[in-house]
Amino acid sequence: MLPIVKISNLDKYFGRLHVLKNISLEVPEREVVCLIGRSGSGKSTLLRCINFLEEPSHGSIEVDGVKVPEDAKGAERRKLIHDVRLRTGMVFQEFNLFPHMSVLENVIEGPVIVKGMDRKQAIELAEKNLNHVDMLWKKDEYPMRLSGGQKQRVAIARALTMEPRVMLFDEPTSALDPELIGEVMNVMKKIAFEGMTMIVVTHEMGFARDVADRVIVMADGGLIEDSKPEDLFNNPKDPRTKALIDRYRAEEQ
Repeated sequence: MLPIVKISNLDKYFGRLHVLKNISLEVPEREVVCLIGRSGSGKSTLLRCINFLEEPSHGSIEVDGVKVPEDAKGAERRKLIHDVRLRTGMVFQEFNLFPHMSVLENVIEGPVIVKGMDRKQAIELAEKNLNHVDMLWKKDEYPMRLSGGQKQRVAIARALTMEPRVMLFDEPTSALDPELIGEVMNVMKKIAFEGMTMIVVTHEMGFARDVADRVIVMADGGLIEDSKPEDLFNNPKDPRTKALIDRYRAEEQ
C-alpha cells in the first residue's frame, strides 16, 4: 500500500539549533502512529512540519499524493502547501477556538472561508461532526462556557469538518485536568477505529499501547525506535525507550 504521508530526509533548524535530523518516515492510509519521547525531542516540530506550520529547512513532505519538494519556490510552493493543509486536520494543545464565535460558528469557519463550502452544507457537516464528539447540544454556546475537554472535542469536530485525509494531534490532552483526559481520548479512539489516518504526539502511553498501530520514539531530533506497541512496550531496544516505559509503569503503580 502506498503511504499517505511520506517524509524524506527532513531537517529543521532554529538558528544554529538542529531540531530535526534527517528524518524519513512513511505512514500508510488508516494507520495510527503515536510519537512519544521526552520534551524537547522534536515531536511537535515534526508534526508541525507535516502541514508547514513550521517550514522545513531541508527535505520533502508528501501528503495524499501532494508533494512539496525542497526546491519548490514562490507561488508554486504556496499552492502546494495550501493543498497539503486541505488534506490535514490539526488539533492543538490549547484548542485555539475563536472566543467571539459560538461552537457552531467555530466549526463552520474553515469549510466556508477556506474551502468555499456552501454555508448550509457546512452547517449540516458541522452538526454531524459535533454529534459525533457528543457536543451538538452545545452548538450555540461560546468557548468560555465550555470545559477544557469540551473545547478539545469541539476542536476535533472542527478539524473533521474540513474533511481531512490525515489527522494530526499535538499533545491534545496536555492542557486538560486529569478527569477530563478520558473524554478526549475516547473520541480519538472512536475516530481511530473508524479508519482515520492519525499521527499523534502524546504522553498518554496507555493510548499509544492500546490504540496505535505503530509507536515511534524520538530523542535528540531523531527517530530511535519504530515498532508495534506490543514489541515496544514489552521489549524496548534502546535504553532511552526503556527509561520512558519504566517511568510510565512507575506512574501507573
